[in-house]
Amino acid sequence: MATVKNFEDLEIWQEARRLSQEIIAVSKKTDLKSDYRLRDQIKASAGETRSQLYRLFDNEYISDKKLKVLVDNYKLVSRRIANFMNYLNKEDFRGNKFKIAEINNRNLRHQTQFDEKQETKE
Repeated sequence: MATVKNFEDLEIWQEARRLSQEIIAVSKKTDLKSDYRLRDQIKASAGETRSQLYRLFDNEYISDKKLKVLVDNYKLVSRRIANFMNYLNKEDFRGNKFKIAEINNRNLRHQTQFDEKQETKE
């Protein structure tokens, strides 16, 4: 995996942003722009948004074809997010923040052991 310095570098964030832009386009190009209750419901997670897409379809704001494409895209981004979260939660994965903390803790333990040995010699 490439080095990520900002969340904007994450492909899954870029994909989620693109999908969000598609929903915004639907809300601007259809009567959804004046259906405030439904429009305002489409703000949360990919799973919740998928659920709301069916309401868009049921209220004839999007076609069957557009529904299928958007649902498939949201399922894909949901899987990618879940996979990324699993990757981050692996025990063997440690970012620099954790590596530095581990080194500092190890150095502190060594210093403490050294100090204890010096005290017993005195």
